[in-house]
Amino acid sequence: MTRWAAPPHGCAPILTLLLLFNADLALSRRPEPYYGRLIGRLTQYAHGIRGTVYAVDESTVFVRGFAYDGTGPDAYFWVGDTPQPSPEGTLVPYPEDYASRDPPVLTAHTNSDILLRLPAGKRLRDIKWISVWCRRFTVNFGDVFINPGLEPPRPRVLPEFKRLAHGLRSGNVSVLDAKTFYIPNLHYDGAGPDAYFWVGNGTEPNPFGTKVPNEMGSLHPLRGYQGEDIEIQLPGKLTAYDVDWLAVWCVEYRHNFGHVYLPKDLDVPPALGQTKITPAWWYNPTSSTTSQTPHSSSNNCKEILDKRLQVRWEIQGDQVQITLSARLRRDQYMAFGVSGAQGRPVMLAADVVVAYWDNKADQPRVADYTITHLAQCDGERGVCPDQRLGGSNDAVLVSGHQKGGVTTITYRRPLAAKEPLKDKEIHTSRSQSVIAAFGPLNSRYEANAHSFMDTTRTDVQIDFGAQNDNSCLGLAELEAGGPQPWGPRIIAGEERFTARIGPAAGLRGYTPLTDNDINNGFLPGHPSWGIAWYINDQLIPEIYVERGQTYTFLVEGGDDRTNPAKFHPFYISDSSEGGFGQKREEDQRKQRVFAGVAYDNEGYPYPTAVGRYCEWTHKTIDQSAASETFEDYMKTLQLECNEGEPAVLNWTVAHETPDLVYYQCYTHNNLGWKIHVVDPGTPVPIPGDQGARVNSADTFPPLAILTLTALVILTALPDMAAR
Repeated sequence: MTRWAAPPHGCAPILTLLLLFNADLALSRRPEPYYGRLIGRLTQYAHGIRGTVYAVDESTVFVRGFAYDGTGPDAYFWVGDTPQPSPEGTLVPYPEDYASRDPPVLTAHTNSDILLRLPAGKRLRDIKWISVWCRRFTVNFGDVFINPGLEPPRPRVLPEFKRLAHGLRSGNVSVLDAKTFYIPNLHYDGAGPDAYFWVGNGTEPNPFGTKVPNEMGSLHPLRGYQGEDIEIQLPGKLTAYDVDWLAVWCVEYRHNFGHVYLPKDLDVPPALGQTKITPAWWYNPTSSTTSQTPHSSSNNCKEILDKRLQVRWEIQGDQVQITLSARLRRDQYMAFGVSGAQGRPVMLAADVVVAYWDNKADQPRVADYTITHLAQCDGERGVCPDQRLGGSNDAVLVSGHQKGGVTTITYRRPLAAKEPLKDKEIHTSRSQSVIAAFGPLNSRYEANAHSFMDTTRTDVQIDFGAQNDNSCLGLAELEAGGPQPWGPRIIAGEERFTARIGPAAGLRGYTPLTDNDINNGFLPGHPSWGIAWYINDQLIPEIYVERGQTYTFLVEGGDDRTNPAKFHPFYISDSSEGGFGQKREEDQRKQRVFAGVAYDNEGYPYPTAVGRYCEWTHKTIDQSAASETFEDYMKTLQLECNEGEPAVLNWTVAHETPDLVYYQCYTHNNLGWKIHVVDPGTPVPIPGDQGARVNSADTFPPLAILTLTALVILTALPDMAAR
């Protein structure tokens, strides 16, 4: 039983949410297609003029289904403020961009959709009519008159992002049109591991949302921003009328870093191409600066799927060797191969290889697939491994590894189509259309259906016979090694501790520090959602305590239960994951809790170490990659504390306490790390003691002993009077 448990495990709340989403959607969605405010139909006088005219915004009109026979000698779109169309009007060029000195004469149209921008700063309120006008003979071929009371749709200014986590803040967000948001003065520290712009329905941001590409059109996790003005566009057919909020959301950990609500009375211009997205420089995620020059190498390399998948290739005799690199979750595959049709991305009849990491065997795997039907494989047709259809697996595994969160798998396949009904030839003399996808694995470790955003949606071509064709940027740096993690921090001989929140420090911090390979173990590092405990202002140090002694923790993890991103009660458990309050009752029983949790009269658990919120925040963006030492990194942070007092947690270590326990967050997984429990008199690390003896190999990590001089840190609690 728990009243603190998060709701994802309950079906009834989810069903209620979905019903609310559908109700809100029905109320807010505009009829599709939406072209703006109707002005009227063009009246035909000559030359087959036809079309329906809409006000897109105050300076743009849209002509739907425009027709004109093109035989007028000097015809143009024409606007004016006289009672009737006349030579005193103003020419509206179409198309808007033209290379000649003079605007082009209108050509023939049969059923064209035309976007017109009023010239010279004119607005719809400045004109009375729109005409197709022949200048040479001063003849009106057709016109429509504008109602004086017409109110065209306008961009809508919203409040700024709500400031919840990771330094997110902005100026007032604007909805420029039905698909485009303008976000001025955007600040975000970039430390969220899986954060995206996110839209959806409901009273607050939730996991049932949709990723929105960043200002570069990429679906990479968001980088840091330092006061930049950006524009983003909703994907697919989604419009601002379909959503209730825009947020910065961490998908993996289901956390809202900040959001802004969209009003129900939204009346913004339709998205017909009139809003121009501002181009952005290419961004180097390991640097605080931007660059115009991509990295280069001598290998063939191409990034596809919004630069989330990196493909390298090399012809080796009658084989092609292909390397795929991507950030995959544990249950994901990456697929790559030849499209089912040249010139467009087609899954049906495609020849692909599915690559993934077999977590049970801890081995990379590759399988040759044939796609005979857009459905899960039933053993006869569908998206099937060739071997399940009686064919052969022509993909041969070469190597694979996981490093820095990136899975890299290399395989070879023949250039020739060994099985003509299942395979496609790889050409070396011309470019070929290729397809790729990410998706979940089923229980057979076979490819399941992927989402629309996780597959190639436009034609991508590769010349497999090319030399030094390289356009890769981001993943290459990670595969080259990336920044090295800092060593483990150790606190020994202390009886009083401060517990605050701080950034997880990317590839140098929480995840590599919790990788037991550092301590001659074999388990991978714990994932992080961007923050972690700082004990005595050290990032997840390993703490040493003695049985029978009492220790005091001054906890500053937050006391605002309405803001989950800043509510982190402290507790001590035998769980290396933590998150007691979000677990189901049966999972809670699997944890032993030693401090920080009590039970009410009804048997419900609640956290006891709930104090004010103090967080080490980035002065700009996350500088962990550029900081060689943790001490250098701390210089890039600043401490921000809310008003209030810390919670005081006193823990007397019982004699039956295991040798290894963990300090954790009650409401979230993976914020803390190890507490080593020893008997009185057992040698513990002290500064400069490189030869400290231990009684048990399980008591002290070998690396901690071998590198004691560099890693042992004794910290003193700040004078409470100074507070």
